[in-house]
Amino acid sequence: MKALVFHGPGERAWEEVADPAIVEPTDALVRIDTTTICGTDLHILKGDVPAVTPGRVLGHEGVGTVLETGTGCTRVRAGQRVIVSCICKCGTCGYCKQGMPSHCQTLGGIGWVFGHLIDGTQAEYVRVPFADNGLVPVPPGVSDEQAVMLSDILPTGYEIGVQYGAVGAGDVVAVVGAGPVGLAAVMTARPLGASRIIAVDGDPFRLEAACAFGATDVIDIGAVDDVAAALRR
Repeated sequence: MKALVFHGPGERAWEEVADPAIVEPTDALVRIDTTTICGTDLHILKGDVPAVTPGRVLGHEGVGTVLETGTGCTRVRAGQRVIVSCICKCGTCGYCKQGMPSHCQTLGGIGWVFGHLIDGTQAEYVRVPFADNGLVPVPPGVSDEQAVMLSDILPTGYEIGVQYGAVGAGDVVAVVGAGPVGLAAVMTARPLGASRIIAVDGDPFRLEAACAFGATDVIDIGAVDDVAAALRR
């Protein structure tokens, strides 16, 4: 298959590699139909993530079609159209049972393994460990381009910003940084009843996008001397 392969800081190539195969009974093989790039991938390419070694297939987000499942899979089945979650989880270790799958002990204390510790989704096919827990069926009528945002980017903005921030009705929310994750926070704060959503960034294009995604106010950090004072207003 063709895949985007990391060859060290600043070095990557679209090349032919071996197709993945079922290794564990809980694995599934997925044909990747849509993938995307994350800021984390850029950090890897800069050499900021030493655990990613040369030869690793990059990517941890994707939408695809299940081709094959291991004998231990009971939820997913061949032919299903699915979102590939960026986080793998066994579902049975202490951290998974506490709702913290990003610390899954079965996977060495980290749920982010795609494009990191195992081959990832910027490829024609990917092996998904614990597939029953990490593959989410895509409802009819949802496009691949819409669904792939649920693989990592939108849940990150929602969980870390909106959910952990306990955003509720009438709240005033400041989102510092209007990149993809920040825009996801802007988008998901509105349905929870935030009365004002203030996007803070220095890029006019991103601030314009924030308004399109639901921000009621913007602060251009290049146009004010004191961002904190501007927020208090």
